[in-house]
Amino acid sequence: MAQYQITVNQELLYQLFLNNHKDSGVAALLESVLNQILQAQATEQLEAEPYERTDERKGYRNGAYPYPLTTRIGTITLRVPRFRSGRFSTEIFARYQRSEQALVLALMEMVVNGVSTRKISNITEELCGAEFSKTTVSELCKKLAPVIQGWNDRSLKDIRCVDWFNSSDIDFLPQKSI
Repeated sequence: MAQYQITVNQELLYQLFLNNHKDSGVAALLESVLNQILQAQATEQLEAEPYERTDERKGYRNGAYPYPLTTRIGTITLRVPRFRSGRFSTEIFARYQRSEQALVLALMEMVVNGVSTRKISNITEELCGAEFSKTTVSELCKKLAPVIQGWNDRSLKDIRCVDWFNSSDIDFLPQKSI
């Protein structure tokens, strides 16, 4: 696993600890850290710093593009590096992923627990500031359908039912007048 050296702006720390809106400070800090990691991964893949002239260089940078990522603390915008020779690859998020995996799993769990797709949209807007359309939630549920179908179709031959009975003595005091 690679180790990265991260620098944190003093303003971000002030925003994190002194601001009344803690989530905005955490979101700004997360955005800063992830952007620095993306730049470090680009440097590793190219084997050269920006503007560095070396014989080991494997390619050249071609700017960056904004990449909105919805997380539990709100939507952050990452600056994903571009290469002239091809696609930049990272382990931070999967290709075409726009939401944090934990958030997607929470949406699926809400559906399993019986929350309607329209209510989920309102809940996510209130909690993380991002609204998921009912269509998006339905598409996520389609991924869940085969798992539920497999659970419903499983064999019950080897499952045994065991009943445990507990006998206990209960003493009832006769009602007496005081």
